[in-house]
Formats: sequence, C-alpha cells, structure tokens
Amino acid sequence: MVEFSPVTKTDLAGILAIYNHYILNSTATFHSGKMSQKELEEFLFVSNPNYPSFMIKDNGETIGYCFLTQYKKRQAYDRSAELSIYLKQEFTGKGIGPVALNHLEAAAKKAGIRVLVGTLCGENHAIIRLMEKSGYSRCAHLKNIGEKFGKILDVVMYQKEI
Repeated sequence: MVEFSPVTKTDLAGILAIYNHYILNSTATFHSGKMSQKELEEFLFVSNPNYPSFMIKDNGETIGYCFLTQYKKRQAYDRSAELSIYLKQEFTGKGIGPVALNHLEAAAKKAGIRVLVGTLCGENHAIIRLMEKSGYSRCAHLKNIGEKFGKILDVVMYQKEI
C-alpha cells in the first residue's frame, strides 16, 4: 500500500540518489551533472507549508518522492506551484504516479494553491499521458529549447486549476 510522509532533512540523501539517477540516465530533468544537497534544497523544500514535499513509501520501503515548489519567485505567482514526481525506476508503470498526483493536488488545495503546473520533456510520453488523463491541459510547447545527451529536446507544460 502506497503511503506518503513529509520529507525531512534525513530523507534528502535518498532523494538525491533517486534524482541523480534521473539526471545521469534520462531526460526527465534537464540537469546534466550530479546534484548536491544544497542545490536540491533550492527547489525542494523541507517543512514548508506552502510547498510541501513527500516521501512515497510502499510497505515501509522508499520508492520515490513528490513535491510542490514555487512556479516563479515572484509574489504574483503565490497562488501557483510546480509539481514533480520521481519514482525509483523499478516502481514506474505500476499505477503509483496517479496516486502521487492526487496526493499533491490535495496538499496544494490545503496550502491555498489554485493552479498546478508540470514542466516536462516532450519525449516523456508516460508522464504526458498521466497529466492528460488527470485533467491537465497543455498550455505551452517550447520547441528545441533544451539539449541533453546530444539530443535537441522540446519542453511541454501542463496546468490544472484545482
């Protein structure tokens, strides 16, 4: 059974292990080199009531994490948040993404967030399908904006008013 618990400082090493895997092996993130804990804490907040972050566990085992973060660092955007979900590779495609997305939406509502945004690599078809099935609308398509692993990549953005 999938459970969520607030991220604590002691969880950050485990989060980094998951995130660094995606940095080094995928286009799920456009970071290109391993990240430090200090860099991680610039966008994944611990104990922030406006932008909560959660460990995802199954029978006590950490299988991923998800979080809300500032869409932009300007007061006008305080009603919005960007969301992210990362699962250990062996737990993708098992129906956990929709559960995590629902959990983030509930946490966002509780925090007073009214609009959620997902920024995705255009070739990440699984998460694009998840967003569309969950009622998110494509609001932007930035063509050829990024480059990773020698590939020129698109970025697509999805949003949902909650």
